[in-house]
Amino acid sequence: MTAETLPRGPAGLAEVDTGRRPARTPRRRTTPRAVLSQVLLTAVLVLFLMPFVWMIASALKPPAEVFGSGAGLIGSEIRWSNFAEAWSYLPFGRFMLNGLFVAVTGTVVVCVTSVLSAYAFARLRFRFRDRLFLVYLGTLMVPQEVTVVPMFILMQQFGWVDSYAALILPWAFTAFGTFLLRQFFLSIPSELEEAATIDGAGKLRILLQVVVPIAKPAVAVLAAFTFINYWNSFLWPLIIVNSREMATVPLGLNLFLSQNGNQWHLLMAASAISMLPTVVMVVLLQRHLVRGIALSGLGGR
Repeated sequence: MTAETLPRGPAGLAEVDTGRRPARTPRRRTTPRAVLSQVLLTAVLVLFLMPFVWMIASALKPPAEVFGSGAGLIGSEIRWSNFAEAWSYLPFGRFMLNGLFVAVTGTVVVCVTSVLSAYAFARLRFRFRDRLFLVYLGTLMVPQEVTVVPMFILMQQFGWVDSYAALILPWAFTAFGTFLLRQFFLSIPSELEEAATIDGAGKLRILLQVVVPIAKPAVAVLAAFTFINYWNSFLWPLIIVNSREMATVPLGLNLFLSQNGNQWHLLMAASAISMLPTVVMVVLLQRHLVRGIALSGLGGR
């Protein structure tokens, strides 16, 4: 076969059959170790989901079937009215509003103070900086149960008992947030800040316009943890709150258990309602949370 009779390709060049076939992508073999890992992960997932499934199922049961003899996962009837009854049985809407205000305000204050203090410990040079940071981290080893009594006395002297300020401010300055963001700030190249300094930017402008936008994933992780801690806090509100008007969601849930009888079906329904804000927050911050958890393990240079 001459060159003139060879088949022509799209570009007009002669195509020669070399007899070679395109290489196939090798298939990944499923090893016993991978199968065992999947089985264990599935078992752990089922164990974690079981309490939530039981909570939802109990919230839809008649009162007598929650802990009745021979009670199964599904009751004899599905009572969606339990959710409406739980909302009206107590001023649960007020509890939700109090919890949202405390959690959102506390999260904002914690994020602001943590960003400022973390940047100071990561970038600013001052005397005894590292020693002061170690002392600050040492507060993480002090349990909350040790500090509630002196904190209550301090709030009483300020006249803040049974107020939003007492629910928010005592826990708005945490070493955990400072440590988390400081480690993230140390992983940011200092050349970016040096370039901003050459352009005439000050420390505060560099922090707000250069460092914080890069650290959004880490700030999102801190915001999620802080919101959940404020939302689920029970011990401190139990001590500092005296009236139903200032009660948060955990205190409101505790009111379903009384000497007149425990309303278990309403408690389960209210517990399911109380999970909605945290679920919505995690869904909204999911992209930043995944990236933040992946990047926050980077150590400082």
